Amino acid sequence: MSTAIVNIGELVTNDPALGGLGIVDDAALVIEDGSVAWTGPSSKAPAADTAFDAAGRAVLPGFVDSHAHLVFAGERAEEFAARMSGRKYAAGGIRTTVERTRAASDDDLRANVRRLIDEMARQGTTTVECKSGYGLTVDQEERAVRIAAELADEVTYLGAHIVPAEYGNDTAAYTHLASTDMLAACAPHARWVDVFCERGAFDADQAREVLRAGVEAGLSPRLHANQLTQGPAVRLAVELDAASADHCTFLSDADVDALASSETVATLLPGVEFSTRQPYPDARRLLDAGATVALATDCNPGSCYSSSMAFCIAVAVRDMHMTPAEAVWSATAGGAQALRRTDVGHLTPGARADIHVLDAPSHIHLAYRPGVPQTAAVWKAGRQV
Repeated sequence: MSTAIVNIGELVTNDPALGGLGIVDDAALVIEDGSVAWTGPSSKAPAADTAFDAAGRAVLPGFVDSHAHLVFAGERAEEFAARMSGRKYAAGGIRTTVERTRAASDDDLRANVRRLIDEMARQGTTTVECKSGYGLTVDQEERAVRIAAELADEVTYLGAHIVPAEYGNDTAAYTHLASTDMLAACAPHARWVDVFCERGAFDADQAREVLRAGVEAGLSPRLHANQLTQGPAVRLAVELDAASADHCTFLSDADVDALASSETVATLLPGVEFSTRQPYPDARRLLDAGATVALATDCNPGSCYSSSMAFCIAVAVRDMHMTPAEAVWSATAGGAQALRRTDVGHLTPGARADIHVLDAPSHIHLAYRPGVPQTAAVWKAGRQV
C-alpha cells in the first residue's frame, strides 16, 4: 500500500546533497512499506494507492527527541513555583520523584509514559529516547527500562542519576552498584548508558566507572555534562566516544574544541534553562566552532516539564542565536545523530517514513509563531498517527 503526499509547499528533506535543510519547493513524497520511496516535484509524483493533499503546507521529518525522562510518577509544580520565586535550581529535587516513582504501580508508570509519548506525537515528535533514573534500586531501575522499552524508540539506563537517600554520602558504594548488579539487570532492556556527571551527583571517575562498565555490557555511552558548572564531563564524553554530551551549558574553550573535533553531539536542552532560569547554552559558539548540535526537550517532572520540540526550537532561535534552519535541523537530523540513527531525521528515499505536516507554509513558522499549535498531520513508520 503506497501513499503520496502531494502539493507540499516546502519539503524539508535534510538531504546533505542539497545543502542546509535540503528544501524542495512545490514537492511530493511517496510512502511505501513504512519508508520514504520517492521525493521530488509534485507534478512528477508517481501514482500511489492513496493521496494526502498537503495544500501548500510545509512537510518536515518527524522531530527526534534524543533526551527525555518519562518513567516517573507525580509532578513537582510547587518546586517550579518556588524557583520562579527565587529559589535556585539544584538536583536534589530528583529525590522527590524517586519516592513517588517507587510507590507507583507498573500500570501507572506505563500509562504515564504512553501519555507523554502520545502528547509528543501530536506535536510532531516521532522518535523518543527515554531514560530510567527515578528508581535507583536494582528492581526499580530494571522496571523502568523494561517499561520504557515497551513504548519508546530508544532506551537509556541512567541508574547513576543521583545517589538515593538510603546511601547517605556513600557515593562510591552506590557507584559500584550502578556498575554491577543494577547494570546487569537493566542492560537487556536498554541500548544506552548515561550518568549525571555534575556537582551533587557523580564525579568524572565515578562516571567513567559506570560508563566503561556499560560499554563492557554492550551499551553505548551518552552523558549529562556541564549543566550546572564547568567541569570534566564534556571531555569525558569525548574521551569515551559518547554519542552525545547533553546540556553543555557551561563550556570552556577546551570543551568546545573537544566537541568540534569529535563525533560526540552537543545536545542542548533549552527548556531546562527556561524552567530553571539558568543561562542558556551558547549554541552559536558551538556551531561556529564546527560542533554538531542537537535539540531535545529533557521532558521530566522537575527541571523541564515540557514535551514540545517546537517550543525548544523557538527558544533556541530567540535566546541561543540559532537560525530557524539550524534549529529545525538540530531537532531532526541533529537528534538522529545524537542517537546514531541513520533511518530517521531526514526524508530521503529509504528513510523511515516519519513525517510532520505543519499547518504553516514554512519551517520558519515554528520559531515565528511560538506557542501556537502547528501540527496538521503526522506519520510514523508510514502510519498516520
